[in-house]
Amino acid sequence: MEGSYLLTGVNRGFRALRWYAQGVLGADAYQKYLQHMARVHPDQVPMDERAFWRDLYAWQARNPQGRCC
Repeated sequence: MEGSYLLTGVNRGFRALRWYAQGVLGADAYQKYLQHMARVHPDQVPMDERAFWRDLYAWQARNPQGRCC
């Protein structure tokens, strides 16, 4: 019984770490974009994921900001 509690805790910790890492690395940017579009612009068709990343990288190239790398 204690083993299952430990496994549940480890799983919960892993999910939290994964969520945090995706947020820090920006891997969840497309999901956030989709949520924003559904909430603020429900009448518009959102970009597909490939177009989203292409647009984001182009915007970053046009608007350089301080980055670690």
